[in-house]
Amino acid sequence: MHVSEIEALLRDALALTEVHVKGDGSHYQVIAVSDMFDGMSRVKKQQAIYAPLMDKIAANEIHALSIKAFTEAEWKRERKFLLPS
Repeated sequence: MHVSEIEALLRDALALTEVHVKGDGSHYQVIAVSDMFDGMSRVKKQQAIYAPLMDKIAANEIHALSIKAFTEAEWKRERKFLLPS
């Protein structure tokens, strides 16, 4: 599974402003940005990201997934820490 495939699955399924996926083999880190996350608990955010990837997780193409989900306002504050230029 390639990071671009994971990004495409998430973009197709969710209304994301930005998505960043890093990883190799079967371990991936996802940063997702969308105002759809506004008011959601951390668990609900993670469930929203997991949902479109469940087939790949079930097929063991994705073994481990680290998820960070932000609203656009949160991302403006956090991106400098998570995506150094």
